[in-house]
Amino acid sequence: MSRTLQTPLNLSIRHLRAAYREGLLTPATLVEQIRARIAEHAEDNIWIHVLSDAELAPYLARLSETDPETLPLFGIPFAIKDNIDLAGVPTTAALPELAWTPERSATVVERLIAAGALPIGKTNLDQLATGLVGTRSPYGAVPNAFDPDYIAGGSSSGSAAAVAHGLVSFALGTDTAGSGRVPAALNNLVGIKPTRGLVSTCGVLPACRTLDCVSLFTLDLADADVLMPIAVAFHPEDPFSRPAPLQTRPTHSVADAPFRFGVPADLEWFGDTASASLFESTTRRLSALGGEAVTIDFTPFIEAARLLYEGPWVAERYAAIEDWIRTRPETLHPVTRAIIEPAAEARAVDAFKAQYRLAEIKRRTDTLWPDLDCILTPTIATPYRITQVAADPIRLNSNLGYYTNFMNLLDLAAVAVPAGMRPDALPFGVTLFGPAFSDAVLARLAERLHLDPSQTVWPTQGATGHPVSLVSTLEPRRPAEAPREPDPEMLPLVVCGAHLSGLALNHQLIERGGRLLAATQTAPCYRLYALPGGPPERPGLIRVPTDGVAIEVEVWTLPQTAVGSFLAGIPAPLGLGSVELADGRWEKGFICEGFAAEGARDISALGGWRAYLGVVEVEDGGQLSAPTASGKRRMGRAQRNPSSPL
Repeated sequence: MSRTLQTPLNLSIRHLRAAYREGLLTPATLVEQIRARIAEHAEDNIWIHVLSDAELAPYLARLSETDPETLPLFGIPFAIKDNIDLAGVPTTAALPELAWTPERSATVVERLIAAGALPIGKTNLDQLATGLVGTRSPYGAVPNAFDPDYIAGGSSSGSAAAVAHGLVSFALGTDTAGSGRVPAALNNLVGIKPTRGLVSTCGVLPACRTLDCVSLFTLDLADADVLMPIAVAFHPEDPFSRPAPLQTRPTHSVADAPFRFGVPADLEWFGDTASASLFESTTRRLSALGGEAVTIDFTPFIEAARLLYEGPWVAERYAAIEDWIRTRPETLHPVTRAIIEPAAEARAVDAFKAQYRLAEIKRRTDTLWPDLDCILTPTIATPYRITQVAADPIRLNSNLGYYTNFMNLLDLAAVAVPAGMRPDALPFGVTLFGPAFSDAVLARLAERLHLDPSQTVWPTQGATGHPVSLVSTLEPRRPAEAPREPDPEMLPLVVCGAHLSGLALNHQLIERGGRLLAATQTAPCYRLYALPGGPPERPGLIRVPTDGVAIEVEVWTLPQTAVGSFLAGIPAPLGLGSVELADGRWEKGFICEGFAAEGARDISALGGWRAYLGVVEVEDGGQLSAPTASGKRRMGRAQRNPSSPL
């Protein structure tokens, strides 16, 4: 039976905070919308436990008595990988026989909830966080958010899928060998793997306790920038927690300054030419953004990666569940057991030899950092189908970790960021990594790449179809630019409503030969109104002398010969005029006569028409059709009707 997917609300932190601030949304109504979305994805094995009404009640009651302005994460929904404790909810680590119900949440969960975040549930994972595939779970394999024949990646598979499908704003994962980056790449998300110890692992079931990190999946770098200062804190009771040095590498200069990034001399693609081509174009884009590419010898990093499953760190996985695996090994997933159980015979002398070898490798890699701001690699070389992984689980898992396994062994920080779409409509991602405590520098550089104005297709939030906002955390803020000069026979046209990419009237541009030039914002001197007289409502963009804001828009180009027929369909009080963009340029675009603001709903605080549509859906239980995402829809699900009113 086919399922019709409803449009997900834009769950970026910026949009939700604006909706709460303006009284357009409450946490309780948001939960109703999220529950409906979760039901639509019941086949995807994302969740191990979704909080019940009774379990959510205390969190919602607290928020109902709180001013949204007093909590930085007021009502922001999030998911928790099920090897991380949430008080009163079982933790299984995808081994249900091992389940326990903690009285206290993990430290990072406590900090997020104290800041106002709203836990929605516990997510599926490769059992005991052992795997990069997302298929080693008794709760079922988690399919890729863009094509269900492919893996979502692991071990934090459910956390990544929950964010990619618009079920939560962000999710916690863990990352020992790539579990917070591989799923990010496969699901078009940002994956933050912080420096070891910056985020406490107190309340996290260990995989390799000396290497484990709590990771974040977010829709963009702006959200990660809000979350990281809350998640990061030294915990004196956690022996592996460590504070950031008082003096770390400066971040202000990387907003616009030139930088140097390493690129491996020899890259392994396992025969995937599509990923290789996208990486080459990403390298060129990063260079155009002010980077100088420096070819490096990647051999030491690969040598370190091989140590992960050849050295003492498999024995450390054994130590984490020693009593259990001795007495009840039959309860483990067959692949998980095959990996961990032989470590019972590990020798201490081999452990020391491996550590000596690792120290030698690290000394070699450390010599690179004085001359580099980061190193750029693919996050994964190639994606795999679920059937491929089932047929060859260990070798393909190893391939997925080729560019991730060494990271925690060498005490590095990393940010995985989307970098385009492959010809098969699956996402492609890259990772920027650097030495311990370079987290902030990496985030700034990754954001420059993610918001690169030269992109011909603007990045979207996971698989939701919502475009990533151009609002940046960079200081000073970089102005938006058009990716290329328009053809003299093409008219640049600024749109702000139903003509935006994927929305109801966008086909009117495409049918006339229009093409997207840039996703950007207006100058901060406009107000946006929802004009009465629908359905459907129409947006009214009005320039104001004071109290203006920047509004999200797109710049399209339309053949001059098609402009007349297009303009003929614009009803009053809308018209064509000049719109000032964030970088100071003026282009022709939709504007509205000032008198229309009387009796209209001022939605400026939401920042754009897409955000307003999501709020309307939550308020009214509307039946909005899903916008076309940058990827394949699940087979059997209804496609968007381009003529349906939004």
